[in-house]
Amino acid sequence: MVRSNISAFGMAALAAVILACPVSAATIRKAADGLPLQPVLDRASPGDVIVLQGEHQGPVTIGKTLTLEGEPGALIMGNGKGSVITVKAPQSIVRGLEIRGSGKDLFGMDSGIFVAQTATGARVEKNAIIGNLVGIYLHGARDSWALGNRIIGLREGRISEAGDGISVWNAPGARVVDNDVSYGRDGIFSKTSKRNVFSGNRFRQLRFAVHYMYTNDSEISDNVSTGNAVGYAIMYSNRLKIEGNRSDGDRDHGLLLNYANNSRITGNIVVGRLQPADRWLKARSSEHDVPKAADENQTVDEGRRLGPEKCVFIYNANKNRFRNNVFEGCAIGIHFTAGSEGNLINGNSFISNRNQVKYVGTRHLDWSSEGQGNYWSDNPAFDLNGDGVGDSPYRPNDLIDKVLWTSPQAKLLTTSPAVQVIRWAQAQFPAILPGGVVDSHPLMVPADRKVVQ
Repeated sequence: MVRSNISAFGMAALAAVILACPVSAATIRKAADGLPLQPVLDRASPGDVIVLQGEHQGPVTIGKTLTLEGEPGALIMGNGKGSVITVKAPQSIVRGLEIRGSGKDLFGMDSGIFVAQTATGARVEKNAIIGNLVGIYLHGARDSWALGNRIIGLREGRISEAGDGISVWNAPGARVVDNDVSYGRDGIFSKTSKRNVFSGNRFRQLRFAVHYMYTNDSEISDNVSTGNAVGYAIMYSNRLKIEGNRSDGDRDHGLLLNYANNSRITGNIVVGRLQPADRWLKARSSEHDVPKAADENQTVDEGRRLGPEKCVFIYNANKNRFRNNVFEGCAIGIHFTAGSEGNLINGNSFISNRNQVKYVGTRHLDWSSEGQGNYWSDNPAFDLNGDGVGDSPYRPNDLIDKVLWTSPQAKLLTTSPAVQVIRWAQAQFPAILPGGVVDSHPLMVPADRKVVQ
């Protein structure tokens, strides 16, 4: 009886071990140079790893959960129609390939790698995706990844006819991390999505580095935009974390908030500089559909002008928190307009901007909170008690500034005695100053860049 019980127990244990083991281990299949690839993918079993050698012809579709990766030099070349690789199976991986030759149909969403809605958790990583209309398209693929790819878009033709480096549509939980994107239209374009993370990416030679539309509860962090038309364009989106990003020498705006609300903007750096005036002369008025004021910048220093035109442009954006950012060397440090309300702006550094603030309005706005304001490089205040806060409020604008904004021709009169008398009177009698921005507790020292970065 005892022996029978032991035997039964042993059989049960053996059955448990068998059930716990996979039926078959993943098979590594190598596809040699020139071998037709789609039949290899069709014959593979879920979980297999397909390793490519040499050049293969696309387009191909991954309809099972596979890993498709390349040895050094492996290339998939499309035929100029549709997407080169279409991923339909969940948890699939495309890794280590060079991918070229997509079609050029924007409505068809032609891409180097198109990740379909059914490909939940798919990963596209460490590929070189070159000369395609769209580099990577995460089209409804929840929890998908684009990681460590090098994407070079189309260099020729109209920017309106180019695709994006990485396009995200309705892909909750998608992550776009550590990619290098250049040329084409936008570096990352996200539309109608949520809970996304875009972090550690690098962008250059684009319209927008990051373009957000109707994307909520997401993070944009530690990205670098260099020499683009606009760094970070955040539109119609809510509850975002925008932290630790850098805009270096972008043309029009470093950071643009348009109908963006309830977000936290902290530790970002926007740096402007003199740039060739040709960047503006060659730009088309329809290049990007963002609000644009009259050209206030001047060509200076042998055909160069200051850019970005605005370090930050806040247009009808409400209840945001700006803290510990650095805005330096722009034509305008911050342009604040179109009924933006409830924004908290303190702890920031405004350094060597031609105009620190542009606010055309009559409301009185105090940009300080809990005894802390912002640092203004042109503030000649004293700090007699050494507490790090200026002894008098800082006002970036006066009545003459407002006249110049509404009637730019009045610049001819800025050195006239009448203008000097008005400015002297405002300094002596602050009550006659118009509504506008005041910093009641201006800081005497700028933010530590090491802390910001």
